Amino acid sequence: MNTKGFTLIELLIVLVIIGILSAIAIPQFSATREKAYFAAMKSDIRNLAAQQELYYATHYQYTSSLADLSFVSSEAVTVTPAASSAGWSATATHGALGEDRGCAIYYGSVSAPTIGSVSPEAEGQVVCTQ
Repeated sequence: MNTKGFTLIELLIVLVIIGILSAIAIPQFSATREKAYFAAMKSDIRNLAAQQELYYATHYQYTSSLADLSFVSSEAVTVTPAASSAGWSATATHGALGEDRGCAIYYGSVSAPTIGSVSPEAEGQVVCTQ
């Protein structure tokens, strides 16, 4: 008899191997995606810092309006700045992570913002909740 094809056992073994590989790969993919979210928030915070300093050089004050800075954040990232005559602070959150996970920064003699349970220890330091 000349039959071609796979037996049921061979097909089941292939399905089990694919299941094991996907069980390993999916958590790794999720961790990598979360790292990308934090990288986008850090990048936005650093870009905001540069924009604030440019605005200060021109107007001799900081602003809490993103429109004044012509600042556009990354997709799904929400940046919330606060400014006073003494300095400025900002927090960034990502829509996929929730409001208690994000990044924060401050400059000047303003109070350090808190995101989750952490806040920057030094002026200009970007901290993130992991």
